[in-house]
Amino acid sequence: MNASPADQRRLVDVAQLDERIVQADRARKNPPQAARVQELLARRQQLSQELTTRLGLRDDLRTELSRIESDVAVVDARAARDAARLAGSSNSKEAQGFESELAALARRKSDLEDAELALMERLELADAAVAEQEALIAATNAEGAELSGEAKRAVAEATAAFDGATRDRAALAGSVPADLLAMYDRIAARGTGAALLRARTCEGCRMVLAGTDLQALRQAPDDAVVTCPECGCILVRDGESGL
Repeated sequence: MNASPADQRRLVDVAQLDERIVQADRARKNPPQAARVQELLARRQQLSQELTTRLGLRDDLRTELSRIESDVAVVDARAARDAARLAGSSNSKEAQGFESELAALARRKSDLEDAELALMERLELADAAVAEQEALIAATNAEGAELSGEAKRAVAEATAAFDGATRDRAALAGSVPADLLAMYDRIAARGTGAALLRARTCEGCRMVLAGTDLQALRQAPDDAVVTCPECGCILVRDGESGL
């Protein structure tokens, strides 16, 4: 195939735009923040599960504390009743019974109060554990929200770059002869479609061409469409090719 050097040079610009399109498309589909956002989502799930466990423990302690407080109230009521009966009793044997029961109730209340204090200490620790876990979740949510905002902005920028490069590519491709563009598109479907030959090096694959290949290029007419013997891209020659 033959094409003017100017048309061949346009292919390099098309290739550069294609690379920008690919990069922008990749960036909008997978912004740099995406991986960390996924990590945070998984971490939040783990933290939430642990929070549920801690909340359950705290609720159990609160339930147990309420039960003890209820038992203390019952003991107090019985003690008040027995004290009133003792005050109104004139029977020594009956009074002795009330005194014995009041002593037992006092011991019972002391035991309950000791258990209540121990539970209150455990509940204080449980409250602190819940608060700690909630703080971790809040920090995770805050980082996730910030990164999500950054990701949305990155996607918007990448989308704008993609749209702009796509428009530019369409306009530039329209100025390239159809048969030359079709050849370029076939090659670009496998890799780099076109690249400059600079200092005897293909800028598509970064390979330095062998002497025999360079000699063949020297002998090819300026309007001959040649390809890189290494990567197969359309090799565009100019004054800096080193031929």
